[in-house]
Order: sequence, then structure tokens, then C-alpha cells
Amino acid sequence: MNTKKIIITMQTGDVMEAELYPEIAPKTVANFVQLIEDGFFEGLIFHRVIKGFMIQGGGYDKDGNHKDAATIKGEFASNGFENPLKHERGVLSMARTMVRDSASSQFFIMHQAAPHLDGEYAAFGKVTAGLEVIDKIANVPTDFSDCPIEPQVIASINMAE
Repeated sequence: MNTKKIIITMQTGDVMEAELYPEIAPKTVANFVQLIEDGFFEGLIFHRVIKGFMIQGGGYDKDGNHKDAATIKGEFASNGFENPLKHERGVLSMARTMVRDSASSQFFIMHQAAPHLDGEYAAFGKVTAGLEVIDKIANVPTDFSDCPIEPQVIASINMAE
């Protein structure tokens, strides 16, 4: 499989390595790579953290300011696109509203498997190293809206060599 490798570095120095799968979700991966190349994710946070489910980021900074990006077509089965990647531990997928083609920059990383998301959200990659970082973030205290009390800041997401 033709994969693209990325490195997610947290402000704490913690690092996750992941593979992106353009053969599974080509438009999603192309969009994500463009955002990486534009430095879009630097300083954004994982703003929604649900232990045993997922950690979501890519849309807000630590002050709660929203950062906009263009929307893309959702590459998942219920939207007429075959995507066999299952929402298992470590899988990266695009967040969206109820509108199927509303994904833009927000993504989530599965803390644990959630098969009910299969076919409903565009899975596009998987963490290959640093799963313990997902656990660390998933275990931070959160407020009533699942937002971490202490911001979980993404220092950078970069393409790996």
C-alpha cells in the first residue's frame, strides 16, 4: 500500500507517528497533507477528549478560537464511497457535522474501537507508534463539554521523511 507517514508532536514533547492511506481515502488524505504543509495544525488543541472513545482536534486553539478550513466530500460508505478502514484503536478519521460533506480540518484518533462509526466517518490513517500518547491525552481531566482542563496542544504535525 502506498502510505504517507506523519509525525504529530505535542507541546509536551510527546510524539505519535502515523500512516495515511491515500488508496483508502484519497481526497481526505490530500486535504490533510495540504493542511500539514500549510502549518495549519500548529498550536491547535485536542478540544474534545472522551476516554474509551476518541480524542478530537484540528479546529481550535487553546483560547477556544475556531480556525476555519474548506470542506471536503466525505469518503465513507453511507456517503456512497467504499472505505474499508475500521474505527479501531489508533485509527485517524475526519470529524464532521450531521452534513456528510462537512469535514474540513477536524480529525479524531480512536482511543478504543467504535464499530458504530464504520461507514459513517472517513477513516484515513492509523497511529503506528506512540499509542501511549493517545492514552495519556484520553486520561486527562475534562470539563462538562469533554474539553481538557489543561489544553492538549499540538506543537506540529509534519510529513515524515
